Amino acid sequence: MKFRRLTITELQELESEFIQFLAANTVTGPDWQNLQATAPEKADHLLDVFSDIVFEKIIQGIQFLEYKTPHDIKTFSCQEELIIMNGLRVEGDNGLDLTLNLAAEEMMTRLRQAGAELQIYTAQKGYQPDRAAELFRMLEGGALISREGMLFKTIEELKQTNSLR
Repeated sequence: MKFRRLTITELQELESEFIQFLAANTVTGPDWQNLQATAPEKADHLLDVFSDIVFEKIIQGIQFLEYKTPHDIKTFSCQEELIIMNGLRVEGDNGLDLTLNLAAEEMMTRLRQAGAELQIYTAQKGYQPDRAAELFRMLEGGALISREGMLFKTIEELKQTNSLR
């Protein structure tokens, strides 16, 4: 198994996709019930294969990831061979919470209004051991997929203009 088995909750959310997967493998509903009862190792194998397919599809579509803590945001541009991190750290105690689900523009406005001291940092590296394994590890560690990458792009613009206030 390349990733991990989907949880019961995750499988329930993907029930129709799992049924299609079973059908593509010529496993009917009664066959599935029988496999679970008489050959659990075969049923487990099918669950493992389906789980890997689901995670592989999710990971292939990832372009941006984000980690947020109250005083720090790490955003990632997940390119084919390279991952680029743009981070933004709020220095000092000013009551701001970067975990609030605010649009990037609104978050920057609040930071400026609070007179927050901001530190931008960046890094880049190749994937270890490979793209799929590293992105999966990041997802399992709490990273969230960002469809548009607005926070990454906003921090990138701040880096380019060198304007924190």
